[in-house]
Amino acid sequence: MMHLKLVTFIVLITLSTSCSFNGLFLHPDPIPFDTKKVSSNDGVDTTVIFFNGDTHQPVFVKNGKDTLELNYTIESVMFSSTSGNKLHGWFIKPKDIVPDLTILAFHGNAGSILSQYTLMLPLVQKGFQVFIFDYSGFGFSGGNATRQNVLKDGNSALDYIKSRPEALLTKLVIYGQSLGGHLSAVVAGQREADIDGLVIEGAFSSHDDIAAHSAGFFGRLMVREMYSAKKNIRTFHKPVLVIHSSEDGVVPFEFGKILFENANQPKLFYEIKGRHVYGPKLYADSICFKITSMLTSQ
Repeated sequence: MMHLKLVTFIVLITLSTSCSFNGLFLHPDPIPFDTKKVSSNDGVDTTVIFFNGDTHQPVFVKNGKDTLELNYTIESVMFSSTSGNKLHGWFIKPKDIVPDLTILAFHGNAGSILSQYTLMLPLVQKGFQVFIFDYSGFGFSGGNATRQNVLKDGNSALDYIKSRPEALLTKLVIYGQSLGGHLSAVVAGQREADIDGLVIEGAFSSHDDIAAHSAGFFGRLMVREMYSAKKNIRTFHKPVLVIHSSEDGVVPFEFGKILFENANQPKLFYEIKGRHVYGPKLYADSICFKITSMLTSQ
């Protein structure tokens, strides 16, 4: 009888708190919709970003006076998600280069586009065009940050980028980092026909795996999986590149190996060094080469 009461108690606690575990995975940095400017300081210069219009089109100003001349363009857009929320995204394109590859970027579990887009800039500077967006509750995107909404938002972002004529003329790859890497495997498994390849960097293998890593047995017990990268990636049969740093202090290296083991051929594992999801900043040349090679070898 005592054992039954204990089991019942655990089940009730699990059901009542599983939604609260969104906070374990999602740490959004919301930006009030009427925000007109934000500033950042890199220790040398202060950059102010001014936002114009309903789409929050950014203008970058250095030290309060000089508009920055960028070697890429940013088109700021708002689009609808099946989550019911309006999402904010940036379509970043290199100047003076006609890209032949589009990357749909799924960023990590914290911050917003303003802190995440620089991780993709090295790929833009190598000639790729990148669409990066904020999930519900992040940045200027409306709604609440939940794992259910994240999955709906990922699929909706794919729908949006496929509606853009300049993306239809190119190969399309999902590049997911950290939580976005987990999400990318799930969306790729559901939407294989809509993309040409998948890149996963610094991702965990499932929600309950990373919960167990953080909180042991009770972490695995308390988290409802909902969807799992290591399961969904088994249904994807196009090229996969898994990138993981052996020095990653956030997501264990072994999780990248688990994802790779569950992926189908053709696949490639790229072990790198350096901090969590800093691959494009440290290894842009080799990452771009590997992406291009895996697509041309199909």
